[in-house]
Amino acid sequence: MRGVDLGLGRVGEVWRRLGAPRPAPVVITVAGTNGKGSTVAFLEAMLAAGGYRVAAYTSPHVLAYNERVRIAGADADDAALIAAFERIEAVRGDVPLTYFEFGTLAALLLFADAALDVAVLEVGLGGRLDAVNLIDADVAVVTTIALDHQDWLGNDRDSIGREKAGVARTGRPLIVAETDPPQGLLQAAAGHGARVIRAGVGYAVEPAGEHWHWNGADGTRLTLPVPRLAAACQPANAAAAIAALHALRERLPLPEQAFVRGVAEARARARLQRIAVGAGELVIDVAHNPQAAEVLAAWLAAQPARDTVAVFGALGDKDAAGMLVPLAPYIAEWELVDLARATERGRDLASLTAALEAALGPAPHRGWADVAAALDMLLPRLQAGARVIAFGSFLIAAAALRWRPRDAAV
Repeated sequence: MRGVDLGLGRVGEVWRRLGAPRPAPVVITVAGTNGKGSTVAFLEAMLAAGGYRVAAYTSPHVLAYNERVRIAGADADDAALIAAFERIEAVRGDVPLTYFEFGTLAALLLFADAALDVAVLEVGLGGRLDAVNLIDADVAVVTTIALDHQDWLGNDRDSIGREKAGVARTGRPLIVAETDPPQGLLQAAAGHGARVIRAGVGYAVEPAGEHWHWNGADGTRLTLPVPRLAAACQPANAAAAIAALHALRERLPLPEQAFVRGVAEARARARLQRIAVGAGELVIDVAHNPQAAEVLAAWLAAQPARDTVAVFGALGDKDAAGMLVPLAPYIAEWELVDLARATERGRDLASLTAALEAALGPAPHRGWADVAAALDMLLPRLQAGARVIAFGSFLIAAAALRWRPRDAAV
């Protein structure tokens, strides 16, 4: 099995050997740097509230692989996934597939067998050459464009935007969720012949105190609750999901109440997930690049605490220093976790310490072998109004979610 190996030739060949199944009558593809998982969650919740049978394919998972494949709100079980993998193995012959390609094909097979109304597919990396792009989306969404995965996608927003725009299809809607998208994205979308519906032009978000409005260019106006997904960017993610469904309104009509319920009920694990611990709280977030760290910093600024300590680790291909800078004003102490012990892609303590010193200069910090060790020390000692925030990688988030006090009942 290969690691990352972008391209549709090999996976497309195996897909054709499987019969090239379409996962659902209607397919929505979601690409972007940040906000993909939340946007998928909004789409899934809105469609389910409207009575549609919907499935979602997302990545990476947080706690269990099964999370990646959800059908009618339930994670795929082990037996179903294994059966799908066996079907793939039976036809692929000598065609090598990556881990992600195996998983994408398995999801497509399970969705095709599930009598769905809608499949929502999250792009894994980029867009143009990602395995998810095998499927022609009826509507595609690009959430945000920021620097991440530069080794694969390019070193500037224009280059990355061109890759993300690869999910667009001729004559079909492409929702662009940023009000200031890079020109590379818009140029590529035009080259694909997509019908671009852009935030701030084709639709707009209007804050209104405890509510907000979604305003469409055709005069549609929805009054919506503040999402339970807490970050300030979440109305923009919800608005992009609404724009995608509005573009499909003739095929998938939805009452306003479905949008209201979907915004209120959407959940995504480890997105500013707050867990009370003694007198304080543990906040877990999957922020793993500078743009996501800026969103996290804005939330911390709006949610002052008596004291905030960060448990932080990162993979080797991530801009660790770029994640640290926006958060520095809100963090009293840094607890650095050696992710090289968990994965060969992880940064070790020496690398994290160098990034911290380069970004912040002298800053209070300690090093830890793993997340559990840091939390074992920190959480029992939290005072009222204090918090620990764990972020920097899906691996950090997963370990924090699995943490239990040493004396907790099993």
